[in-house]
Amino acid sequence: MDMEFVTMRQVMRRLMPLVIACYFVAYLDRVNVSFAALQMNRQLSLSASAYGFGAGLFFITYLICEIPSNLAMHRFGARRWISRIMLTWGICAMGMAFVQGPKTFFLGRGLLGAAEAGLNPGMLLYFTLWFPARYRARMTGYLYVAVPLSIVVGAPLSGLLLTMNGLWGLAGWQWMFLLEGLPAVLLSFYVFAVMADRPSQAKWLSPDRAAWLEERISLETRSKASPVKGSLKDALTDWRVLWLGIVFFSDVALNNAIGFYLPQIVKSFGLTYAQTGFVSAIPGLIAIVCMILWCRHSDRHEERKWHSALPLVLGGLALIASTLFHEPVLRMIALTLATIGTLAFVPIFWTIPSSYFTGAAAAAGLAAISSIGILGGAVAPWLVGIFKDLTGSFNTGQSIVGAFAVLCGIALLIARTERSIATDQRVADGT
Repeated sequence: MDMEFVTMRQVMRRLMPLVIACYFVAYLDRVNVSFAALQMNRQLSLSASAYGFGAGLFFITYLICEIPSNLAMHRFGARRWISRIMLTWGICAMGMAFVQGPKTFFLGRGLLGAAEAGLNPGMLLYFTLWFPARYRARMTGYLYVAVPLSIVVGAPLSGLLLTMNGLWGLAGWQWMFLLEGLPAVLLSFYVFAVMADRPSQAKWLSPDRAAWLEERISLETRSKASPVKGSLKDALTDWRVLWLGIVFFSDVALNNAIGFYLPQIVKSFGLTYAQTGFVSAIPGLIAIVCMILWCRHSDRHEERKWHSALPLVLGGLALIASTLFHEPVLRMIALTLATIGTLAFVPIFWTIPSSYFTGAAAAAGLAAISSIGILGGAVAPWLVGIFKDLTGSFNTGQSIVGAFAVLCGIALLIARTERSIATDQRVADGT
C-alpha cells in the first residue's frame, strides 16, 4: 500500500470520530431549545417573537466572539482551545435549566453563543492542517454528519426527557438542558488529553507518515493563488469573503427557520412529546445518507460550485412548498427535502473558501465568512416568530427565508469564486 493511502486512512480513523463527537454535542446543545419551547414558552410566558429573538440571540454573541476565538485557536492550538470551548459551552448549556423568564432566557442564550464561538471555523481550520484539498469535502461532510445525527439522536431523546416533567420538582425542559449539557463538559477533558494540533505532534502517527503529510499540505499551501492577507481588515474587504458570507447567511437562515420550529410544527399534528421527538428525527436520518453520498460525488468529480448551489436551491424551494401543504405527510416530505438541501450544502461550500486561505489568513477568512453567515441564525428565528405572532402561522416567515436561499443559490452559480481542486492536486504531485 502506498504512503498516501495508509497515512490518510490512519488519520481519518483517529481524528474523525473525535471531531464528529464534538460537533454532535455542540449542535445538540445549540438547538435543543426547539424542544424545550414545547413546555418552556408557556411556563416562562414567551411569545413566538420573544422565543425567536432569544433563539437567534445565540448567533449574535457567537458572531461577536467568533473571529477572536478562531485567531486564539491559531495562536494557542486546537487541543487547548477546542477543549476550552467545550467546557464553557457545556456549563452554559446546563445553566439554561435555571432561566426564569424572558430576560434570563435571553441572557442564557447569549452566554451559550459566546461560549461556543469559534468551534465551527476552528474545526475547518484544523482540517487544513491535517487533510490535503482532495479530501476536505469528504471530511467536512463527515464532520457535518454530526448535525443531522444530533437531530436523529437528539430529537427522540429530547422528546423523552420532556416526559420527566415534575420529577424532583424540575420541569421536563429543565431535565433536558441539564442532561444534554453534561456530555460537553466531560468531553472537554478527553479532547485536552488526546487531540494533537499537527501531524508532527501526533504520537500515534509515525515520523515518516507525519513528514509526508505535512510536506503534502505545505506544497498545496504554496500553490494557492491570490491568498488573502492575514489581517482581519484584508479578510473582511476581500470580495470572496463578503460574497461567500452572504451565501452562507442564506443557508444558516434556512437551516434555523426549519430547525427552531420543526418540533412545534410536528407537535401541531396532534402528537405526544415522545412521538414528536421520533417524527422530528426523520428529516435528519434521511439527510445523513444524502449528505455523505453528495460529498463523495463532489470529491469524485472534483467540483464544488454546482454541488453547493443545487442543494441550497432545493432547500429553499422545499421550505416554500412545505408552507403550501396542510396534510402532515406531504408537509413532512417537503420539510425533509428542505433539511437535506440545507445540510448537503454546508460541507461542500466550506471547501471553496479553504482553497484560498492559509495560516492566519485562513483563521481570519473562515471566521469572517462564518460570522457573516451566522447572522442568518439570528435573523431567521426572529423573523419567523414575528410573523407567527402577526399571522398565527409560520408560513410567511419561512417562505421569505426560502425565497432568499433560492436567490443566493442561483447567484452562487453565476459568481466565479472557486479554484480548481485538480490544480492543487497536480501541484502537490509535482506535475
